[in-house]
Amino acid sequence: MNTSPSATRRQFLKSSLGTAGALFAGPQIVRAETLGNAAKVAANSRIGMGFIGMGLISDGHVRSFPGMKNVQPIAVCDLKDAALKNAVGVLKEKGYQDILATSRFEEVLARTDIDAVCVTTPDHWHAAIALAALKAGKDVYVEKPMTLTIEEGKALVAAEKKYGRILQVGSQQRSEIYFRIAVNLVRNGMIGDIKEIYCQLGEFPLPPEKEQIVPVPEGFDYDRWLGPTPFFEYSENRVMGNYGGGWRSYWEYGSRKFGDWGAHHFDIVQWALDRDNTGPVEFIPKGHEGAEHHHYRYADGITVWRDKKPNNDHMIRFIGTKGEVLVSRGKVETSPVDLVRHKFGPNDVQVYESKDHRMNFIESVISRKPTICPASVGHRSASICQLSGIAQRLGRPLKWDPQAEQIIGDAEAAAMQDRPRRKGYELPA
Repeated sequence: MNTSPSATRRQFLKSSLGTAGALFAGPQIVRAETLGNAAKVAANSRIGMGFIGMGLISDGHVRSFPGMKNVQPIAVCDLKDAALKNAVGVLKEKGYQDILATSRFEEVLARTDIDAVCVTTPDHWHAAIALAALKAGKDVYVEKPMTLTIEEGKALVAAEKKYGRILQVGSQQRSEIYFRIAVNLVRNGMIGDIKEIYCQLGEFPLPPEKEQIVPVPEGFDYDRWLGPTPFFEYSENRVMGNYGGGWRSYWEYGSRKFGDWGAHHFDIVQWALDRDNTGPVEFIPKGHEGAEHHHYRYADGITVWRDKKPNNDHMIRFIGTKGEVLVSRGKVETSPVDLVRHKFGPNDVQVYESKDHRMNFIESVISRKPTICPASVGHRSASICQLSGIAQRLGRPLKWDPQAEQIIGDAEAAAMQDRPRRKGYELPA
């Protein structure tokens, strides 16, 4: 009899959440023909889907994906029993009675009836799970930022190509109409040459200087939650899912606000400047030689500022020689004011149009055409977040070669392109 911790935990989940692993006795599942790099999903197939990481952001995914007519939820995975129970409850409300509930993502990836996974763990687990999923023949929707380190990003770009899988990074602003309008205006030179861009990220509180150490709650695999990161005694704040802080405020698990809002806004900057396959060349942290704001520069001198004012009540402000474009979630404005109503013609640049980020992923799983934010794009945007974080932590500027993807002339900084991983949590080969 298997009495390993994982086996014992599966027995607990089975008794507390209901029989796991059976197929839902509802719409028939005809496995999507995506494994083995098949050309496309059969027309009558339903895409079997697993959800890995059931924290805050996952709620929207676990409610939206199963609502699509060609998606069949198969499994949920989390290291907290309470989160698993909640996720199973949400799917039961939608009519799905038999869902695999497990604390081991490997069990999700081993299922042959699962064709795609949605990875919504904290940032430090993104790369390992996404890599393992690609290797297992699954298509992957992974939350932003795609990775914790630059080297992880390189590995995911290579794996997406090697295994021929579909990957979507959860940079959903690319699928929102106001950002697409802004990007098209900038791309077509409607405000002239871009000189500066302001991005509003905000601030996280610093982690407590003295954590309140408490026992690990029952039903939570804390050591595995830490995964590849250094070991720390358990505190509630360290693992808390909180958009205003929690684990997001620790360098160990992300890039603080750079990896939070920066992953969204810097991504739009890259898109608008048509630089999804390259990046900036210099990163200057706040405080260096009196700099009031963190900023980075491209080779042509375009400068992107963090939290510089005035932002005119917008998330991103593009400043050009002939006008401005200001954009946020739910609104876009221009100067001149009538520019926002410009109608583009067939000879103008018009960027990839996606009206629903999750649906774009599913459509790509079926068509096998790239998503609006594949690994190559997610990697370049995440690299800006990571390089910004390295500059801030070291308190000095960085020179970056976007072609070689290497920090120049600073060995200490270059070593931070990757991070040591705890034994047993190495990246999948």
